[in-house]
Amino acid sequence: MNTKLIRIGNSRGVRIPREILELYELSEGDDIEISRRRNGILLCPVSKDDSRVTYAASFREMAEEAAEAAEWESWDGVAGDGLED
Repeated sequence: MNTKLIRIGNSRGVRIPREILELYELSEGDDIEISRRRNGILLCPVSKDDSRVTYAASFREMAEEAAEAAEWESWDGVAGDGLED
């Protein structure tokens, strides 16, 4: 994804497309960490110190729980197979 470098007073800025802002739940005034990398610049949102859980995080956690439950489901038929504990 490409964007343009723009003038902001004596500085320069980068416009972040709406889909990226929504994906990472960024809004005006949020802190962004800028890191120098060998092949470019890395922009990372600074984690917000609140207890809200994002939809994406909730979905990921529920999917992991469902996958684990499905994995153990096949073991339910093993109980009572004649083997002693």
